[in-house]
Amino acid sequence: MAEIKDPENTLIMETTQGQVIIELLPDLAPGHVARIKELAREGAYDGVVFHRVIEGFMAQTGDVKFGKSDGKSFDPRRAGMGGSDKPDLKAEFSNMNHGRGTCSMARAQDPNSANSQFFICFDDAGFLNRQYTVWGQVMSGMENVDKIKRGEPVVDPDKIVSMKVAADAKA
Repeated sequence: MAEIKDPENTLIMETTQGQVIIELLPDLAPGHVARIKELAREGAYDGVVFHRVIEGFMAQTGDVKFGKSDGKSFDPRRAGMGGSDKPDLKAEFSNMNHGRGTCSMARAQDPNSANSQFFICFDDAGFLNRQYTVWGQVMSGMENVDKIKRGEPVVDPDKIVSMKVAADAKA
């Protein structure tokens, strides 16, 4: 496991394929990092499926409304259409490259429509630069992200078992 230098700005994401450690980038996207941490601390991401996974591109998850496998509104056919009950976020675009392991917010056409959904890039996706908000970078466990089942939608999808801020995680 990667050495965690800043537990308050590190996520420990347990997936059905294994652990992924994500460094948060509050200097780049303070509003988005705050939202991700808020939802993680509420347990909102626990049980959420990876609903859209495209080979050579990215794995998308984070629909806490329709994608939470044990939630009352879970609907695999609608996963990817919902968000949280919190307001949408203002875009925080940066020059950070969407390279392998980059964590970025999913959104609709409106640049200020990101809410809870995010994706992790498998490979370089520089064509997304300055159009989507980068908020994190995988520090370790990218091999587990690589194992996530592909599909649009994914049949029998992998999911986030739990996602915690490292500062809150029990040793």
